[in-house]
Amino acid sequence: MLSVRDFWRRHRRKVFYTVGVLGSGYLLYKLYGAHRHGVQELEREVAAQRETEELMKAQMQAHFENIQRISDVTLPHAMHDLNFRITEELDLSHLLERLIQGKGQPNSLTQSEKLDLWSRLKILSFTRMTLSVWATTMLSLYTKVQVNILGRHLYIDTARSLGISDLLESVDVVDREDHKKFLDSVDFLSQHGMPALISDMEAATKEVLKGKQLSTFFSSTTLHETVMQILSTFMSMGSPNYWIKYIIQEHVKPYSSGSSSDPMLSDMAEYEQLMMEARAVLSSAEFGSIVEISLQAVVDKLVELMGVKFKGGSITAGLPLARVLPQVAQMCPLLLEEPSKNQFIQIIRNIQEVEVFFTLLYANMPHAQ
Repeated sequence: MLSVRDFWRRHRRKVFYTVGVLGSGYLLYKLYGAHRHGVQELEREVAAQRETEELMKAQMQAHFENIQRISDVTLPHAMHDLNFRITEELDLSHLLERLIQGKGQPNSLTQSEKLDLWSRLKILSFTRMTLSVWATTMLSLYTKVQVNILGRHLYIDTARSLGISDLLESVDVVDREDHKKFLDSVDFLSQHGMPALISDMEAATKEVLKGKQLSTFFSSTTLHETVMQILSTFMSMGSPNYWIKYIIQEHVKPYSSGSSSDPMLSDMAEYEQLMMEARAVLSSAEFGSIVEISLQAVVDKLVELMGVKFKGGSITAGLPLARVLPQVAQMCPLLLEEPSKNQFIQIIRNIQEVEVFFTLLYANMPHAQ
């Protein structure tokens, strides 16, 4: 009978091999278990992150749709007020009535008075039309700036509420009341900026129309060049971007991210932050290029529609300015229609460069310092 020593001596190599295999198997089992646990943890983390991202997207979409609904209300309201102010401040009816009266009663007006009335009608007609072009374009673009700025704050607000601190910059969350107050600032143009805007646009119109007589022939090309020249003269009258003062208030206190114990001061700081960001966007060279492209597109469509509406003579070949003026005056209601019917606003929204600009603006929103 074999002793334990003999058994060990004869089978120790097999024992070592067996123990090695079992040990390796156990080690592999433990490694596999650890790997599997790690994979499961990673899968849980990925699932949690995906759930957080979906929740964030849902919250952002709901809030963004709310902002868009408010914006969809504020722009029609702003356009309505704008139409009312322009019609009221640049009323042509009294000039037309006196000219019609003078035509029916030849002795009621002297030749000098007739020329003065026609000259005034010429200036006011073009002032009213070019101002309508500019104001409609700027309000359309400004409301898009507002929505994109609030979209950026929405991202920050939502991410903070979900605790995604690594996605955030050092920017204060802005509450819903400040959102509405900021969107309501679109009324500033019609409520406060209009007197100075009319005065400056009229000055630019006088400069461009100087020397153009009622008998001067206006073709589609001449009309297009004249309107664009008035707009260009107006935009370059003052310091760079001086025209922003017609859209938003000039004196906005610098935004400070420091906390305040006074809730009223804190709310004011949040609103000021939004206004500072809006001013920064409007002052940028990129926005200036978008304004130029948009104005060009609106004037292109304007001249096209005027060419279609002329009867008894083609503006393509040219008509005396006296015959063009009534049609110039009649284009303003089309320019100031509510957004859902306003084809000029739709043209601006469909410009590819505008879409690209606002896509990049949302992704790279500058913040007030």
